[in-house]
Amino acid sequence: MYKEVLRSIENVEVFPVVSLVIFVLFFIGITIWTIRVPKEVIDHMSSLPMDDNELNDKQP
Repeated sequence: MYKEVLRSIENVEVFPVVSLVIFVLFFIGITIWTIRVPKEVIDHMSSLPMDDNELNDKQP
């Protein structure tokens, strides 16, 4: 049944290619961002889970 439904869709063979291209571009983009991000940003993000100052400032 599913095969017949998919066969009835025009140009259905394009969708797997488009989704693969989107995934590869996203993966390459994240990889480039990871390589180029400054070390200060990484240090700041790594300290966020342990930083209590922001939580204490917002509490009444």
